[in-house]
Amino acid sequence: MAITAQAVKELRERTGAGMMDCKKALQETGGDMDKAVEYLRKKGLADAAKKAGRVAAEGLVHSYIHAGGRIGVLVEVNCETDFVARTDAFKQFVHDVAMHVAATNPRWLDRESAPADEVENERRILSEQAAESGKPPHVIEKMVEGRLQKFLKENCLLDQPFVKDPDLTVGDLLKQKIAELGENIRIRRFVRFQLGEGLEKRKDNFAEEVAAQARA
Repeated sequence: MAITAQAVKELRERTGAGMMDCKKALQETGGDMDKAVEYLRKKGLADAAKKAGRVAAEGLVHSYIHAGGRIGVLVEVNCETDFVARTDAFKQFVHDVAMHVAATNPRWLDRESAPADEVENERRILSEQAAESGKPPHVIEKMVEGRLQKFLKENCLLDQPFVKDPDLTVGDLLKQKIAELGENIRIRRFVRFQLGEGLEKRKDNFAEEVAAQARA
């Protein structure tokens, strides 16, 4: 069947994939838009896997300030060449990642980055909570594992639903950009600042120290 330019444009807007990839996806799926989207997502996974081992030492460090200067994010995203780093598509991706971090405040990049002691501590807390349900041990084990997976999904950047398109995770979006731009891309690190964060806690600690000195 003939693939219209409008259909290619619509698919490109939905996925961010290249024009020729969109046209091929529509041809392979008989013009079915939803199937074409799925086709491109699977292709993105395959392409990303092939490029994952390639060195990515170029890229951008980008800042994003939100809420009238009350939240700020710095993020470093790497790619393979300075040429790709200067493209609008790459810059927009980096900006979107920074904006997402500002909105969702992830604790870690991915599950491998999550400290083992913090994950085990969360597992312990969840186990204690689940034990109070009085359910059998094998049920409790499944409850804990399910809640732990939810905890990791909520706190790992690559697992979080992307704020501008909750049907995609940030990891899915990353793979799409790898397929679109033809280079290995990786989000290397990020830091999020929130105005006044931690000040109240420090004030409380200071008060406790003064009280301890007074009792001495």
